[in-house]
Amino acid sequence: MTLTDEVINLFARHSIEELIFMFWPFFFFDLPRFVLLDIICVPFFWFQRWRDRNRVKNAKLTLFREYPIVTVIAPGKNEGKHLPALIESIKQQSYKNIEIILVDDGSDDDTLQILRVLKKEGLIDNYFRNERRGGKASAANLSLRFSQGKFVVHLDADTHLREDAIENVIFPFYMQKGVGAVGGDIRVKNIDYNLLTRLQALEYIKTISMGRIVNSVLGILRIISGAFGAFRSDILLKIKGWDVGPGLDGDIVMRMRKMRFKVLHEPTAIAYTSVPISIKALMKQRYRWSRSLVRFRLRRHRDMLSPFNKNFELFNALTVVDNIFFNFILDFKWIIYIFQILFFDQTVIFSIIIVNYLLYFAINMIEYFMARLSLGHTFNRNEKYLWLFLPLMPFYTGFFLRAVRTFSYIAELFFKASFYDRWNPWKVSKIVKDEY
Repeated sequence: MTLTDEVINLFARHSIEELIFMFWPFFFFDLPRFVLLDIICVPFFWFQRWRDRNRVKNAKLTLFREYPIVTVIAPGKNEGKHLPALIESIKQQSYKNIEIILVDDGSDDDTLQILRVLKKEGLIDNYFRNERRGGKASAANLSLRFSQGKFVVHLDADTHLREDAIENVIFPFYMQKGVGAVGGDIRVKNIDYNLLTRLQALEYIKTISMGRIVNSVLGILRIISGAFGAFRSDILLKIKGWDVGPGLDGDIVMRMRKMRFKVLHEPTAIAYTSVPISIKALMKQRYRWSRSLVRFRLRRHRDMLSPFNKNFELFNALTVVDNIFFNFILDFKWIIYIFQILFFDQTVIFSIIIVNYLLYFAINMIEYFMARLSLGHTFNRNEKYLWLFLPLMPFYTGFFLRAVRTFSYIAELFFKASFYDRWNPWKVSKIVKDEY
């Protein structure tokens, strides 16, 4: 019997109720959350943008009429080789009233020499150096202390911007009241390096380009990437900047949400960042990202879930619930599902695995081609050909990333592993560890 025959036979021998039971993770959770919501929210977002096109135009006119200083900060260690390209992309922006402040966080490469040259040539406004590494958040806070801008744009040092990125990440502040932060759309710069970078590019399109549009429409956006995000500087100063412990991107958004400020995603503000090129480097990055969910959602900001707490607000609670339920609790559903499969008729297990693959391959196809429809005009040549790698995405997201996340959650829950990550200096992590 061929593979096709086995799959057809599986559907022929079982009722709809039995098939739904066989594939309950897909039908009850993943299909509604990652496909149906996309189909509803993404077109709704672009309909709103079309309906409000005059408001967008007026917001941009107000921005250029007021012409406030926008401070761009890019803290980092040993990032000297990336700085000239970063500065060049900033200088090419359509919005010109930009102050550039860079911080060398204890580098042992030629970053300091490069900063001196950039300052001497008038390409940056200021730079600072921490002789001893204090961590990315500490370096960002140092920049904040000396910034003059009404808005602060935080970039990773290896980022480069599309020519209208600053303009597009700032105008939402002028389009509606109460906006505290706006996240840019992050794409992969080194997309053509190898297979792993291409898979990450597809992932970014799904989770950032599309996923954050959905979360923004629903009012539950919970993170702004450190690679490219804009903030009102008065709010940053009021909350005393970024948390200096491990993991800074999600925490600052949650603190702003507690103050009742809106957090938005702007898909037309596009930045390109370098992603890990090896499995080992990618695993280290995702360990760090995943541990932050436990550290911030389950520990530091769990007060947002209590209706008796002063910080309680319905959409803030939904933000945390959505993150915990879909990213944390359901991450473990596959353990239950695997045990369930073992109790099925042994003759259908292989067919069940194949159908699961096809279902999740279909999800990835739908999400990618929705992105092509809504953002295709901003795709570069390499992004347009990413569909060729869609067949690998169920393995990348369904097995590899899921395993990494599960390990990270367990390590953080029981051992507070984030505080021992070398990404953040131990002297800093040690101080804040007892808070949790």
